[in-house]
Amino acid sequence: QQQRVAIARAIVNEPEILLLDEPLGALDLKMRKEMQLELKEMHRKLGITFIYVTHDQEEALTMSDTIVVMSDGFIQQIGEPKQIYDEPANAFVADFIGESNIYSGTIFPDHKVKILNKLFPMVDDFPLHEKVDVVLRPEDIIISKPGEGTVDGVIKSKIFKGIHYQYVIMVGKNEVTAQSTLSLPVDEKVSISITPENIHIMKRDATVNAYDGYITKNNKVCFAEYDWECDV
Repeated sequence: QQQRVAIARAIVNEPEILLLDEPLGALDLKMRKEMQLELKEMHRKLGITFIYVTHDQEEALTMSDTIVVMSDGFIQQIGEPKQIYDEPANAFVADFIGESNIYSGTIFPDHKVKILNKLFPMVDDFPLHEKVDVVLRPEDIIISKPGEGTVDGVIKSKIFKGIHYQYVIMVGKNEVTAQSTLSLPVDEKVSISITPENIHIMKRDATVNAYDGYITKNNKVCFAEYDWECDV
């Protein structure tokens, strides 16, 4: 009730923009979902722009027309919820919005990418031999009998999630999280595959060494306890 009163106080003066910073954070799950629906209906009726800050990815996907994903104060991606989920701009966005399997891969000829020590067909265009990040959503992974898919593995854990089972499948030393309505036993040998359209390829972030430094009176830059020549 206090949350409802606080929101009513905020909108009574009919602001052009309403800033909501984790407004439902203190509520239990059931109440939070009810309030999400109330806020969406309020937004529809009032026509006020809502800027809604949340760390709850499901809440962001449920309530937003546009999502801005930020990390360390920098915008990583802006887009509609479906676009953000289906086409993440980088590994951070893919990992933050929804569950993901993220692997380091290499581009091979004939539109194939090597992950899990196997070549998987893909639809993206990337230069040959480029190192990339590859994102596989658990719900897109197809589980079948051994030998029927692209690569075989062994089920190491199984969790019932209500509408599906969530599995961790070991492919060599790599973990693959997958979801399926099939109930399969732990330690069962299975095969996994994924359609090319559901393999998301993205440019890998460059690795850098970052130091705090300063320019000396001799126009050199000092960092890592040493003076270095530089182009000031």
